[in-house]
Parts: sequence; structure tokens; C-alpha cells
Amino acid sequence: MSDTPEHLSELRRDLHRHPEPAWREFYTTARILEEIERIGVDDVFVGRDALDLDARTGVPDDDELAHWRARAREAGVDDATLEQLDGGATGTIAVLERGEGPTVALRVDIDALPRTESTDPDHEPVAEGFRPDHDDAMHACGHDAHATIGVGVLEAIADSDFEGTLKVIFQPAEEVIGGGRAIAESGHLDDVEYLLATHIGLGHPTGEIVAGVEDILAVANFDAEFAGEPAHAGGHPDRGRNAVQAMATAVQNLYAIPRHGDSATRINAGDVGGGSASNVIPEAAYIRGEVRGETTEGKEFMREHATDVLESAASMHDCDVSIEWTGEAPSADPDESIREIVFSAAGDIPAVKNRLQSDDLGGSEDATYLMQRVQEKGGKATFVGIGTDHPDGHHTATFDVDEASIGIGIGVLTRAIQELTHQRP
Repeated sequence: MSDTPEHLSELRRDLHRHPEPAWREFYTTARILEEIERIGVDDVFVGRDALDLDARTGVPDDDELAHWRARAREAGVDDATLEQLDGGATGTIAVLERGEGPTVALRVDIDALPRTESTDPDHEPVAEGFRPDHDDAMHACGHDAHATIGVGVLEAIADSDFEGTLKVIFQPAEEVIGGGRAIAESGHLDDVEYLLATHIGLGHPTGEIVAGVEDILAVANFDAEFAGEPAHAGGHPDRGRNAVQAMATAVQNLYAIPRHGDSATRINAGDVGGGSASNVIPEAAYIRGEVRGETTEGKEFMREHATDVLESAASMHDCDVSIEWTGEAPSADPDESIREIVFSAAGDIPAVKNRLQSDDLGGSEDATYLMQRVQEKGGKATFVGIGTDHPDGHHTATFDVDEASIGIGIGVLTRAIQELTHQRP
């Protein structure tokens, strides 16, 4: 398969119109379940049956979940399905059992980002009428395409002579590094011999395939809340304890953390704020940030130093700080033998114009939890890049995908899964 079937293009556009951030993917999961039922599978695990609930991170509060659940109901999701997803236990795993053979898993992520999509009339979703109905979320990283690829592969394998077991994992909460561990620790991967995870784009054009994405950085996200004491900035500045000053000191020194000799490292204070008025000593401030490492050890080095910086900055300005590490994922490397299968399979798809054995991601992905789990159990895994032409970078207001790449991705992954069961590397 290389052309994207019309029904899958329609599915992708429907998902694009209903973007839902991490653990709020009520409509998205329900829509995927409709497609799974249409295809017909041997087993399906929904919500809490697909996840280790205790391993989730970044779950919103009850009011936030209720808001998105109500929106999904308004969009047509029935109460029985919503009940299965209660508490933000979103996502699903579809299982095809086709006789003797290895167990292969495909992981795709399904969540959106909390940002507003472009209203430019030249933006394809605007021009074609599938821009989101609301302005508080957007599929700015292609997860609508990922979910569609997952459905397409499931459909193609169901109609093929595949022998073995296929698990298609529709994972929630990748954007907050919150869902991968919950899938990995659910037990559903423990019999998987081969795992394929995938991502669209990543700087590669339509028709280009990366058989094994490497340099997936380990990551940990944090929320730091600084607490001081308010006071009148003119009359009694000595009575205040300035939380913004503590926050600013922390930001400066986070970026001054020493480099690691054995691992490339990153740090970012991506969202900072605090205070209430120009004449009030600010009593509260916050930093939402992240640390990354080329290795898991490098990430831990940055995490320890970041904690020291945050606590020292608070102490320096007589403030308190609470630090919550809200999500993290390890590094992981693809296995060469399974990467070779994907590389070969891509050569059998006419629409593939260029194949790469490997390329560096330079970012993070919680698919590494799944890869690591499968590898620890004796299986093999790789992370496949599916190129797509897109007008701007990932996570931007004008991000969109070339729908032709969906069909290419389905073709490559389907062929790779079939070859894995034949060759059993």
C-alpha cells in the first residue's frame, strides 16, 4: 500500500478536528474503537485494561477530565464507552491472533498538544474544513496520522496471510511523557518478540523512511513552585520574601549546570511566571522545565543538579520550593537485525523514494519505555521514521502532514511485520 485510502484520510481528518491532550483522549479512543470493531479483532483491551494505572504520570485533575469527557459526549461518544475510560484511562490495544508464529507489536501514540491551530486560510485544515472545533488543542505533532497508520496496519494485516499475533497499541499521553511507562508495565508487552514504534515527519520528506531512529534522548519533566511572602514593594519591601527573585536565580543557574563528560545533556525552563502586581513583592512563582540526556545516566546527572539548583535558589532568597517530577523516559537504541528488516521492507514499497538505515532524533519519546521492556524480555525493537512534507516544524501552529505519507507508512510497516514473521531475526 502507498496510496492512502479515502476512509483512512477521512479518519485522520476526523481525529484532527477533535484533538485531545494527554489522558483526555476520550473521543480519539472511542473513534479508534469504532474502527477496531469494523475491522474485527480477537481481543481488545480498553483504558484501565490496557494500562498500569499506577504508572501513569501527568494525569489532569477531576474537573479537567470532566470538561473533556463532556466535550466527547457532545461530539457523540456514548456513555458506555466513556465509562470504560473513566478517570482519564484512555487508549486501547487491539490483538489479532492468526495461528502459530511470533508476537509482533506496533505502537502508535494518539494525544494532541494544548495549543491553538492556525486560522490562516491557506493552512490546509482550514482550507479543507477540518481545523479543530475548539482553540485549546491541536494535533501539532502528527499523532492523528499515527493513530490512522495504526488502524491501517491493523486492517491490512487482518486481510493478509499473516501468521502469528499482532498487537497494535494506541498509546495515550506521549506529549507529557506520561503513557509509555503505563503501557510498558501493564504486562501486555511481556510476550512481544518484535516491537515497531513509529513517528511521522522528524525532518524527513514524504517518501523517505528511517528504519531505525537513534539518539532518542532520555528526558524528565519537572514543575517547581516557589513560595515566599507578600509585602508592599514601596512601604515595606523588607517584609517580603521574593519568590520571583528565587525563580529568576534558579533559571539562570539551571542553564549553568556543568556539561557531562560521557553524555550530551540538555535543559530548558520552558514556562516560567509569577507575581501579581508591580507594587507587590511576589509571593509565588513557578518553573515548568525539563532535563535530557543522551543516556539515562546523563539525564539523571541533570536531574540531580537541577534539583540542587532549584533548592539552593529558593534558600538563597529565603523562599520555599516544591519540586514535582511529572514524567520521564529512558534512552533506547534500535536493534540492528529488526532495523534491517524494516529497511528491506521499505524497498518493496514503490512510493518510497529514499531509505535510511538510521538517523538521529535529537529529541525524546516515551516509546523508549516500550522498547526497553521488550528488549529486557529478550525481544527486539526499533523506532521507524515515516517522512512527511509539512509546512512548519513540529509543535507549531501551522504543522500539518502530507496524507500520502500515511499510506506509505502503512505499506512499509505492514510489509515489515510480515517479513518479521517469515524471517524471525
